[in-house]
Amino acid sequence: MDIRVGKVTHFFNHLSVAVLDLTGELKVGDRICIVGRFTDIEQRVSSMEIDHQKVTAVGSGTEVALKVYEPVRKGDVVYRAVESEAK
Repeated sequence: MDIRVGKVTHFFNHLSVAVLDLTGELKVGDRICIVGRFTDIEQRVSSMEIDHQKVTAVGSGTEVALKVYEPVRKGDVVYRAVESEAK
């Protein structure tokens, strides 16, 4: 199951960094999917920054810079993958 956690507001191609406006929680190590009209990528969160300071976890209402490994576009939606627990 995937939970929507935000959307891309900016992408800096020369740095491979996306700026996300978060509506949910995100932390280093989470598996995310970024989906849009021309985008469909999956990756682990390896590093995040707020105002050029590294952070390990962020919450809703935060704007965070995230290292991405493929180009993304403004408006792309970000989902956090949630592992379902076997019962």
